[in-house]
Amino acid sequence: MMEESDLELFAQSLRQAIDRHKGENLDAALAEIGWFDALATDAQTAIAALFPILGTANASSTALEGVLAVRLNASSGPGRVVLPALDGWEPPGVRDGDLLTVRGLLMGPVDDGEVLVIVANGADGGAAAAAVSSSLLNFRTVGGMDPAARLMEVTGELPCPELSSVEQDTWEQAIALGRLAIGYQIVGAARAMLELARDHALNRVQFGQPIARFQALRHRLAETLVAIEGAEAVLEAGVANTTPFLAANAKAIAGRAGRTACRHCQQVLAGIGYTSEHEFHRYMKRTIVLDSILGSTARLTHDIGAQLLSVGHLPESLPL
Repeated sequence: MMEESDLELFAQSLRQAIDRHKGENLDAALAEIGWFDALATDAQTAIAALFPILGTANASSTALEGVLAVRLNASSGPGRVVLPALDGWEPPGVRDGDLLTVRGLLMGPVDDGEVLVIVANGADGGAAAAAVSSSLLNFRTVGGMDPAARLMEVTGELPCPELSSVEQDTWEQAIALGRLAIGYQIVGAARAMLELARDHALNRVQFGQPIARFQALRHRLAETLVAIEGAEAVLEAGVANTTPFLAANAKAIAGRAGRTACRHCQQVLAGIGYTSEHEFHRYMKRTIVLDSILGSTARLTHDIGAQLLSVGHLPESLPL
């Protein structure tokens, strides 16, 4: 565990790297700073340090793949990790006899011949991982509302390679860490949207006074802040005690807070928020895309409810 002073210096280095670099250069800068080493040593602290800054800067990185890799490396060896398909958390590969079918996601472009780690389910219900060359797979850039996110869809059918077993708990822990990371990134983006709306409310004058004095706008900004603070508190609880159930709750709450920020900050910004010149729309688009990775708020909420019904009781309250 880092000392508080060391953690602040580390966060400052991360902010500087994110301000100066983009894409592959950002990934290289994070590696040079030692973030991936910190991830291997103390994953929760490394996640809490980096991902809010990524969200606030609206930056894209393959760091999320590294988060899953830190829990899968013992089974899968080196390489980038293929994430589940959008809005899912099931392994991206399916084994059927001698055939491996892949449908997943990467957080950035891939080089020809680069090694990718693919976790797959089998007919027996167990999971296993394989190291696969990217030359055997198909890739499609995910455009849609946020091309700047640099997402790549990964698909393919290939002869089943040599596999190594992955424990179910290992996959669930990897997904849990990934959900905490995305939750923090959404919270960072939500804070940036709130700051943009706040600045606009202080500077925009109507009827001879800043619109920040209007009670209706104050209520929207206050509700956004409460949603963000609540989401961050649950994420911190998830970092302190990382369980799949708590991480799912944390990401669902963060996604809801992000959408609250999108809705209320858009109302405060009014017409200027719809323009491509204003920064707001970039954060709004990124928030919606992030919400769909490793399970959307809607799907996670449904799954959490089903789990609670199956066990017949509520979990212990969090020490928030």
